[in-house]
Amino acid sequence: MPHSHNAPLLILYTGGTIGMVETDNGLAPGDDMEARVRRALATLPPQRQAQLHHFEWRETSRLIDSSSARPGDWSNLAREIAECYRDYAGILVLHGTDTMAWTAASLAFQLQGIDRPLVLTGSMQPLEAADSDALYNLETALRYAAMPGLQEVALCMNGQLLRGSRARKWHTTDRNAFSSPNLAPLGERKGDDIVLFESRGLEASQRGAPRFELPDYTGLEERVVRITLWPGISAHRVEQWLSDPLVAGALIEVWGGGNIPEDIEMAAVLAEATGQGKLVVAISQCPYGTIKIGHYAAGQMLNAAGVVSGDDMTPEAAWTKLLHLVAQPLEETDRQRLFHTSLVGERN
Repeated sequence: MPHSHNAPLLILYTGGTIGMVETDNGLAPGDDMEARVRRALATLPPQRQAQLHHFEWRETSRLIDSSSARPGDWSNLAREIAECYRDYAGILVLHGTDTMAWTAASLAFQLQGIDRPLVLTGSMQPLEAADSDALYNLETALRYAAMPGLQEVALCMNGQLLRGSRARKWHTTDRNAFSSPNLAPLGERKGDDIVLFESRGLEASQRGAPRFELPDYTGLEERVVRITLWPGISAHRVEQWLSDPLVAGALIEVWGGGNIPEDIEMAAVLAEATGQGKLVVAISQCPYGTIKIGHYAAGQMLNAAGVVSGDDMTPEAAWTKLLHLVAQPLEETDRQRLFHTSLVGERN
């Protein structure tokens, strides 16, 4: 259902550094966040205030420390958005930065085909801190959340609008903390101008009704493992993870363009896992570029073992997509097919 430009935006506050205040015991969540945000926005020059869409405010029932977020939090957040999104022209989620890219990727898979902006933002410094980036991020994200040409989940930090399923946190303290290694930004702020590159968006390929998938992720974090190879890693160590009967999927971070040690035992371990119906996916440890399984002889064993290529996906997108597929009652062949398919622009 097309949304009305007269409808308000929704700001959904989930927690994070942006809402924290200094206490005797360090930073802690502050009270009255809505009032604090409205006061901060009221300090903008009048011409910039006039460019902001009116919004309503909502908070999650439990504020989440981003570093303590769990998959169950993602499914709760997606369901809350799915229940109310039709009432709003766009939605802005305020979130801690540590796991924001994970949440953005997960929301993208759950809310496939969303027909309005869903933007996540936060800040590296609390709202009231000296030289904070919070107000700049809030203003920019609110502007993007009101753009009907944006019809997907995106992450907005430091003036850059990144696809939610392509973003990564790239720096621990710098306000330019997020990157999209294998996809150009969806938008950029230049001075006071907010530019949306509509030709890069998903809108053209997602016409029609949203096709939300809202499985319950609670307790499923043990079902998907992430294994980063290191020089000298043993087949026995990998087997310890993959042979666990709880494990239904695994993300293997390999070297370069798709290489693993030339180890027959390692290949046997991977083949055993895929033979049991476990979805095993490989991506590169290199943040830029893609993998081509089997391009080098050292990667032929991945092909032979039935390991699926994650191409140029981020670890955050690959892991959350694995979890999303494992959470649903799908046949093994369907899981493999859907992982190969770009559902929300997460892979080339």
